[in-house]
Amino acid sequence: MPPTLSGPRVLRQTAGAVGAVALIALGAAPAGAADAGPGLVLGRIAPIDGVQPGSEFAVPASFTNTGTAALGKVWMSYSVTRGLSHTEVPSNCLRYEIPSFDEAPSSSDVVCEFDQQVEPGVVYAPDQTLTLKALDRALYDELRVTVATYDPAFTDAGPAPVRGTGPAVKLVERPDETPAAPGSARHEEWDAATVQVTAENTADFQVTDVRLKGKVGDTVPLVVKFTNAGPGWVLREIGAGATRVHIKVPAGTSVAKTDGFCESVGSRTYECGTSEAWVDENSGETYEFRLKINKVVSGAKGSVALAGEPRPFDTDKANDTADILLDVSGGGSTGGSGGSGSTGSTGGSGTASTGGSGSGSGSGSSSGSASGSSSSATGGTATTGTSGSSTTGGDLASTGAGPVLPLAAAAAGAVVLGTGAVLVVRRRAGRRR
Repeated sequence: MPPTLSGPRVLRQTAGAVGAVALIALGAAPAGAADAGPGLVLGRIAPIDGVQPGSEFAVPASFTNTGTAALGKVWMSYSVTRGLSHTEVPSNCLRYEIPSFDEAPSSSDVVCEFDQQVEPGVVYAPDQTLTLKALDRALYDELRVTVATYDPAFTDAGPAPVRGTGPAVKLVERPDETPAAPGSARHEEWDAATVQVTAENTADFQVTDVRLKGKVGDTVPLVVKFTNAGPGWVLREIGAGATRVHIKVPAGTSVAKTDGFCESVGSRTYECGTSEAWVDENSGETYEFRLKINKVVSGAKGSVALAGEPRPFDTDKANDTADILLDVSGGGSTGGSGGSGSTGSTGGSGTASTGGSGSGSGSGSSSGSASGSSSSATGGTATTGTSGSSTTGGDLASTGAGPVLPLAAAAAGAVVLGTGAVLVVRRRAGRRR
């Protein structure tokens, strides 16, 4: 199972600066303000394992008002990642489709409003248990349940919400459950729980053979593709890559240009990451290099291999490795180095992980090639097709690198935002861990 997503959703890395402003503003509030909160506490929701794709399952959720006064209204929200779907949505609930952004995957959120009295020291739950459906792509998914004294809907992105058409739900007392103890609330106006949902499914990560052709002195494109052939999508820990790909270029060649998602880890060997912590089904990454053929080396070939975190969901290991075959015409050598230490894709910076010319595609790129297929390049032109280029030196999950100048600008912008930042933090509080 993937670890729990860390931290609240944020729009961009500027949230670090925005959060600092918000904390300063919140810290200026009177010291006793937090003591007046109602203190909502969710009951424990156990992880959900062994779900079959296509099946439905219930999500029992209850909460206690551990404060000293009754509440006139509360909201409960249910957010799921893309392998899960809501079934019938009650008419007192709104459904939001949230696109992926920053380092968070897309989600589908249902927010229900309960306009009724909630007494202290009593356990409440909806009278109709919410149900979810596991889609064909379900594998490692997450459900996040939130209860709050304010509307926790995430309204910073995505289309307008859609109201449910099912019968309205209401809160009922649950005398069979033990209420949370007074003073046990972790937050002033909300509580949330993240639940792992694991489906009985697989995902086939694969790489394919590459065939290169040229003569001594030529610089030819090397295009390597990693694909998740599904049927499941794969969500890893936020901040990490979905997988890693090791590429070893053939002897007798040197790297004239390195893909921005890759860095040198040894003689003629490069390690490449992914643009996100997840990879959708029938998607993947494309890594583009340029190789200079320095000399003829008999039988020289390179390799591609999947590496990184274990993949218990991937039962087909035969397509986890592939060959890079090189057909060189002509003899002799260019007199240059036959090593791969040259990675000058950034005007001589010598580093493989920086520069703006990398072209790995994001999770939306699909290679769809079956194992054993090959691609070829001749006369400096690749015949495998092109992928969408991807900005390098940005928020790469594989390297952990972050831009310095954008953050500096964000810090200055955060000061201007002022109290608006506080409102953003409050609106997203229900999504925090």
